[in-house]
Amino acid sequence: MGMESMSKSSKKTNGKATKKANGAAGKQPDRITITIDGKEIQTEAGRNLVQVANENGIFIPSLCYFEHIEPPLGTCRVCTCKVNGAPGPACTESVKDGMVVEVDNPELNDARKAIVEMMFSEGNHFCPGCQKSGDCDLQHMGYEMNLGNSRFPHVFKDRLIDFNPSRMIMEHNRCIKCGRCVAEVFNDEDMAVFSFGYRGNEMRVGIDYEAEARLSDQQAVDAMNLCPTGAIIVRGALHARPFGKRSFDMESVQAREPAPVPEIVLPKEKKTIATISLAGCFGCHMSLLDIDLKLMDLVEVVEFNKSPINDIKEFTKQCDIGLIEGGCCNSENVEVLREFRRKCDVLVAFGECAVWGGVPSMRNTIPLGECLEEAYLNCISSMPDEADIPYHEDLPKILDKVYACSDIVDIDHFIPGCPPDANHIWKSVLSLIAGQQLPVLYSEFKYD
Repeated sequence: MGMESMSKSSKKTNGKATKKANGAAGKQPDRITITIDGKEIQTEAGRNLVQVANENGIFIPSLCYFEHIEPPLGTCRVCTCKVNGAPGPACTESVKDGMVVEVDNPELNDARKAIVEMMFSEGNHFCPGCQKSGDCDLQHMGYEMNLGNSRFPHVFKDRLIDFNPSRMIMEHNRCIKCGRCVAEVFNDEDMAVFSFGYRGNEMRVGIDYEAEARLSDQQAVDAMNLCPTGAIIVRGALHARPFGKRSFDMESVQAREPAPVPEIVLPKEKKTIATISLAGCFGCHMSLLDIDLKLMDLVEVVEFNKSPINDIKEFTKQCDIGLIEGGCCNSENVEVLREFRRKCDVLVAFGECAVWGGVPSMRNTIPLGECLEEAYLNCISSMPDEADIPYHEDLPKILDKVYACSDIVDIDHFIPGCPPDANHIWKSVLSLIAGQQLPVLYSEFKYD
């Protein structure tokens, strides 16, 4: 048996009773008129608001909502809208005649975006290393909301990963506690597989190992696909798919008018650009160089100052734009970043490591002392009686954790990706040089 949990039989019984009651009404639903963002819509009374909106080309973001779960969960609040002036989750609303709904306004858009940002910050969502990247609903919401960074600091809480089930892995660092699996996943013997355990910030989803073992192979895969993140993984059933073959990597689900591409008006005088790689892998600089022949166009409009690209070690003038790759893991990184902030009028964090810490920040879940002991004292290359943790006054001091650039200085722009797409970087640099806002293709705006 897995984690101690609340009663499962009552949950299943209530779900069945609700579905039966909803289907018992034999009469035809009444036709009604509702208004969403000024658009009048004809529909049937009693239908779910999220479904009605999506069928009529109006996108309401959601994570916990799943059309087969009755009553709707309403746990994540990502679908928050205003119904007749009152804010609340759209997924729990049944449409009524004369209902007036607001979805697309700056206040609501920012509130929904903040909720998704908190989810990214509260969990350890390492998109480049996640098996579900490209097929993840949470990642998808980030793309749809143009989430380049989170306004909230990352928690980096290290939660246990449950490898005990016979076929599944439960990755608690990715779980957003939406409740989908708890409400929907039962085996053929009507045993609940998932349940909530513990309380408050320590609450998590546990697995009944006996019930999980009795799932069919298809039921196990269905449970994995039901999860809106990569929290439920079936061993051997999820493999990385190439770019272009994943669910959310090429086209937005929103019905958007194609954004007009403005003519780029470049300044007559060259702009001065500085770049640096801090705690990262240099992959973002490699992606910048992947613009290939456009580099010839770039050198016509920019002059590189301090940069690994031209191997200039020191600033020789005040720069217009600074591009920062990598986060801050030691005192030297902090010093260099602060110098870039002073010497660059506009500072850009590009790549996941600079935006929120990226792969180097995975050590943030482990005490620094343990990291150093593993790296220098207990590693496979350590020689008996000769292992030592390097220390010298000339060596930069290692920080307690890896920090995003925005944790140290003010950052003006963010370019996410691991690494960012070369065309994305190219367009972003051009827009900064020209002082224009250029549209970025959905397919180029990626975290992995």
